Amino acid sequence: MPTRLITARVVAGGLAFVAATVASVASAAAATCGGSYDSFLIKMQRDAQAAGVSAAVIGTAFAGLSPDQSVLAFDRRQHGMFHSKSFEDYARTRVIPARINRARRLMAQHAALLSRIERQFGVPRELIMAIWTMETDNGTGDMGKLPVIRTLSTLAWDCRRTDLFQGELIAALKIVQRGDLPLSDLVGAYAGEIGQTQFLPSSYIKYGVDYDGDGRVDLRHSVPDVLASTANLLRTNGWQAGAPYREGTANFEAMREWNHSEIYRKTLVLFAEQLGGRP
Repeated sequence: MPTRLITARVVAGGLAFVAATVASVASAAAATCGGSYDSFLIKMQRDAQAAGVSAAVIGTAFAGLSPDQSVLAFDRRQHGMFHSKSFEDYARTRVIPARINRARRLMAQHAALLSRIERQFGVPRELIMAIWTMETDNGTGDMGKLPVIRTLSTLAWDCRRTDLFQGELIAALKIVQRGDLPLSDLVGAYAGEIGQTQFLPSSYIKYGVDYDGDGRVDLRHSVPDVLASTANLLRTNGWQAGAPYREGTANFEAMREWNHSEIYRKTLVLFAEQLGGRP
């Protein structure tokens, strides 16, 4: 999941609310949250254009938008998956034989791709596979079905974390403008996370890699793009190739950009060990 705030991704199924400090996407003054949603969108339209998004993309994306009350309700009832669970309790429900077996099959299927990524980015294949499995069961699980623009505009309009989500909204518009995903395919989870390893839009822009060479970064459908982008996030945040990554190491700290929770990161390490990794 990528440039993420500790409250910016919820662990549900294989997902985790992940984030460190969210990179600033828009330098314009923040739109005023609360009040009229339509007035808020007008200000966001100006901010998005100032950030380089075309009026045509914004007009299409904002057409007919209304707040999604289910998104606000979900956001309000978050209490944190990890506050009430021990590492043992959490890992017991996540690192299970069915997942391990599927991850092993996919690791063999994508062996050449993973070798190339491992050489280029220095991140071990077992950890990449652990993340891919934990997040969305390797793209077979729930990647979210909510329109990302509506989700993010709702959270940006709300005053609880408006600065964060105003930036994410502009980043999502940039994903459309770059041609990475069409608006119809820009769907995600309850905080706007996108794709098979659940990148927030700002991380999509910052860390996304076109690894299949088709001219766009597709983190929903392209396995090469998904796995390389995941490795790129870790490398960019200080991953040291060949070094250990258990708790207490520099690489374990580099994984904070993926998820602040030590329990979640320890579970990723355990998963990687089960796949034959040597943390």
